[in-house]
Amino acid sequence: MLNYKFAIATLAFALPFGAIEASAADAPACEIDRPVVFAGVDLDSTAFSNSVASFIIKNGYGCETDSIPGSTIPLLNGLARGDIDVFMEAWPVNVGEALAKGEAKGDYVNLGINFDNVTQAWYVPKYLVEGENAPAKGLKSVTDLPKYKDVFSDPEEPGKGRFYNCIAGWGCEIVNTKKLNAYGLLDDYVNFRPGTGAALAATIDSNMRRKRPIVFYYWGPTWVMGKYGDEMVQLEEPAYNKAVWDALDAEDDASLVKEAVAYPLAAAHVYVNSEFQALAPQLVEFLTNYKTTAPVVSKGLAYMLDTDGTTDDAAIEFLKTNPDMWTKWVSADVQERVKAALAQ
Repeated sequence: MLNYKFAIATLAFALPFGAIEASAADAPACEIDRPVVFAGVDLDSTAFSNSVASFIIKNGYGCETDSIPGSTIPLLNGLARGDIDVFMEAWPVNVGEALAKGEAKGDYVNLGINFDNVTQAWYVPKYLVEGENAPAKGLKSVTDLPKYKDVFSDPEEPGKGRFYNCIAGWGCEIVNTKKLNAYGLLDDYVNFRPGTGAALAATIDSNMRRKRPIVFYYWGPTWVMGKYGDEMVQLEEPAYNKAVWDALDAEDDASLVKEAVAYPLAAAHVYVNSEFQALAPQLVEFLTNYKTTAPVVSKGLAYMLDTDGTTDDAAIEFLKTNPDMWTKWVSADVQERVKAALAQ
């Protein structure tokens, strides 16, 4: 009968130096004994960030992950209670008061910026304004729009142009309506509000593909910016001024707003629950180092659309094509485990 103890000992002796250690490194022990729970905010960009972070946490740190879906404020409350560990895309520009309150109470911690320089603006396609025969050549600013209303003719009110606003009730729709009044454009443009966010994106996509005239509001990171960002021109507005912006934001009656400025640049931050910060220092170090850019996220979302894939598919594509970015977030051993998982 084979002496199994001798065989195992002989095998161990025969293995190259460090092989047993490497094997242990290939199966890391998670710092916590339960799944890491992400805030599943109903934004594609958040879902993409969650997928990227989850892949690294699963394969690099040996942890299971989970997600709780919902909108921002309820999920922030969950972060404060400890129902949620990680909030990959919190926006101080939108929910600054709620974030400050939770931080002051010690419920959660701001680990820093995920991506910044996020733009919200009014756009037109380059093919309308560039080139000798461009139909809106000379259009540079929101104040130029009345001269080009016939280019953007509204099919239901031909004497006016059509401006594609946000969906009724969204914060951006309210701000854009105030801007249209402040810039004196409501006599020349229909303030058109699509029924859904998907309808707005589809309209932009359809017009851009057919090289038709369109003037619209949009934001990033989104698949629209990932697919068409290089083919769009941002219309000039008065430079952002906090005092003017605060007055614009505070006024309930859009007809009373007589001055407006460009949207402020925004940043998405990573937050974690305070108890999770204490329990999982290695994961927190990774999440603190996690930094992308709005264009990179937009490209990921465009990839998902073009391939009819999921955010998990887009995350894997991002990790495969952007090693110079993500390898800066983690240690060498974590890098190797993640690369091994990507190769499978």
